[in-house]
Order: sequence, then structure tokens, then C-alpha cells
Amino acid sequence: MKIQELIGTILAGSTRLGTFTLSEMLRLTQSKSTNGIAVSRYNDREFDLAILDGEPEGAILIEEKGTLYGDKAVMLLTGTEKFDLYEVKQDLVEAVVMGCRILEKGHIRKSGMDMIPEIGRKSDGLGVLSVAVQRNGEPQNGVRVSIRKEGQMITNDITTENGTVDFKLLYGKYDCIVQDRAMMISTFHIIFDIAHSRITLEI
Repeated sequence: MKIQELIGTILAGSTRLGTFTLSEMLRLTQSKSTNGIAVSRYNDREFDLAILDGEPEGAILIEEKGTLYGDKAVMLLTGTEKFDLYEVKQDLVEAVVMGCRILEKGHIRKSGMDMIPEIGRKSDGLGVLSVAVQRNGEPQNGVRVSIRKEGQMITNDITTENGTVDFKLLYGKYDCIVQDRAMMISTFHIIFDIAHSRITLEI
């Protein structure tokens, strides 16, 4: 049985505890040492989080293009998702975690923070960052590009036919995460300022 089918079977017989933002859910599950599974569905994306003793231990991201597990899934959390939380027996949650374990817990904790780093703080400037994604010099259309700062996802979008995508950001240092059509993820450390407003990434 695929892990997605296992989750569906488990949830069919589980009690729904409510709908929460990521930060609300983490506070609740940690305070009550909850065992459960949380599901967020939006458009063509589904995030599943497996929670043991109040802590997120497993993660799955299901998209039309494919499925990511564990740390790769967590890296694409924005922190704005709404999750339906279900109470699930510990042994069933452990069975799910076996196939999608989170190793870097810092990613999800920072995604669940209520604040967004730098946004709203005094800054030297605001501008539009243009990112071009290429492979062997050829523009890459339909590639997901995400911008992260201090471990938290700030924004993401899909490249256009010419392989580019634009973001309105404060000047500063960011991590740029590129997920290609084969679900492979590449991370680039970038500096965005007046002199570096157009960046080309080779994947």
C-alpha cells in the first residue's frame, strides 16, 4: 500500500480536531503532546504532516508533477497553509513517519513562526528581483522558484515560457530554491540589491 493510501485509510477512521494555521497547530499539538495527522489541500497541492507526541516527525507534499517526502517537502511549506488536524493512534502515525521522516526540524519550526523575517522592518530598499532559470543555456518553463530567508519561506511562483519569474522583495540575502519538473531541488544563496536585480540560475 502506498503511503498516501495508508493516510487516506487512517483518516477515514479518525476524529477531526479542527482546522488551524501551521503556527496554531504546532502550539496546540505541543501543548497536548498530540498524536495525529494534519492535511492541507490547496488547488493542486496537498501537504500531509505526521505528528508524534506533539512534534511534526513526517511530511509529504503531493503535487500533479510528483511527490516529495521528509525534508524536501518541508522546505516548500510557506507557513500560510490551513491544516485539518486528525487525532490518530501513535502506532499508526509511526507507520506513516517511516516513509517520510523529517530530519531537519528547524525548517518546519521556522515555517510555523508568526513573523516573516525582514518584512515590515526598516530596510535599505525595496525592488523587483528577476530570476531566470536555465539548463544548458536553455530557459526552463514551468519550474517552481521559492524564496526563503532565515529558514522561512517568503514567496514562490512558476517560471514563464522564457524561464523567468519576478518577486517584489526587500533588499538582502536570500536562499532561492528551484524545483524542476523532475521534482529535483537545487538551492542557491543570492544577494538582492540595486546591483543584483537580475539573476540567472543554471540547474
